[in-house]
Amino acid sequence: SGRQPRAMDGLMGFLRQHIVTIGVTAGAVVAGIMLMRQTSSRLKTADKNTASVSDLPVIDLKYYLNRDKYPEEAKREIAKVAEALHKFGCFVAKDPRVEEKHNSQFLDMLERYFSSSDGKTDARPELSFQVGVTPEMTEQPRNHCSRAKSFDKENKPVTICPPGADPKWRFFWRIGPQPKSTKYPGLNADPVIPDEFPEWHGVMNMWGNKMLAALDTLAGMAAEGLDLPPTTFQDMMSFGPHLLAPTGSDFSKYNQVDTALAGFHYDLNFLTIHGKSRFPGLYVWLRDGRRVPVKVPEGHLIVQAGKQIEYLTGGHVLAGFHEVVVSEATVKTIEKRRAEGKALWRVSSTLFGHIASDHSLRPLGRFDTPEARAQFPAIDAGQQVQKELEAIALDQGYGGATRPE
Repeated sequence: SGRQPRAMDGLMGFLRQHIVTIGVTAGAVVAGIMLMRQTSSRLKTADKNTASVSDLPVIDLKYYLNRDKYPEEAKREIAKVAEALHKFGCFVAKDPRVEEKHNSQFLDMLERYFSSSDGKTDARPELSFQVGVTPEMTEQPRNHCSRAKSFDKENKPVTICPPGADPKWRFFWRIGPQPKSTKYPGLNADPVIPDEFPEWHGVMNMWGNKMLAALDTLAGMAAEGLDLPPTTFQDMMSFGPHLLAPTGSDFSKYNQVDTALAGFHYDLNFLTIHGKSRFPGLYVWLRDGRRVPVKVPEGHLIVQAGKQIEYLTGGHVLAGFHEVVVSEATVKTIEKRRAEGKALWRVSSTLFGHIASDHSLRPLGRFDTPEARAQFPAIDAGQQVQKELEAIALDQGYGGATRPE
């Protein structure tokens, strides 16, 4: 069942109430994971009939960062951000401050870490895994089966229903300053720094701060493009429980076509950003219901809308559903990297950007209508995250899975 013994109820209740500022992983709000749904022809069909990432706009941040020099270009990019968030719920971004070598340095270290971790030493189940490592088959997905069934055959998820445990690993690392005063004080847990990785702190903060800086810039562009005061989202993100939360999937174990590594889910946070993975397999759903295989160009980033921006725009921007699966393209990459003697771990360089826990989530500006208020009643960001946490299994220790021995 995944429930803790009765004696643990009090502790778990405390964790649920206070875990928020440590940050709850958006990636844990997953639904319907597990393995090998149908035949490989299912994915072949999907790849042929869905759109490609070329349908998504590419936002070039250099114009906004130098808008005095490029005023018209900056205005164009601002409009593209707002349009992409509404129409697609995601877009590709190019930030001149982020180079592929930075992504590679991060991926190299995490590949080595996941391939050597025992899943126990750096795990903190007593803190609901909100710092340190989360081993495979621990994140308990949320059920979105009814939503998945609404798509037509060509655009249905590979993820099966009902959901099972998630075969991917994760590591949580807090990015940015914590608030000095908050209704959600959190546990203020010390970060977990793995042994044998003296470079850990520097590399994690290097990548995390670059991702957060990119999100901060994009938040300013989004606010302006949505006719809100330009610093609206940036101010609300200040002192938020931002999480650098890379995942690791072991292709020496999970390598069959139609294996769902991260099942059909949306992200609970404000905006999610990550760099290019070394293996294909990420699919996103656009607002019109199309399932899109994402192929991020080298040196670019992918940005996705989460539940918090859906609140703030009264549904004008929707939290985008997505999944990570083993496709035939993934298998080819696995075979190529195995022949080259390279790591067979799929690592995501993901950062979850959050609204600060004490800010109220409610429709803003032109989105503040009676209808939107009824659909999105005001709630603290901290409470919203807590509700999501209660719907998944990380607030219950090992989430129904057997504790690694």
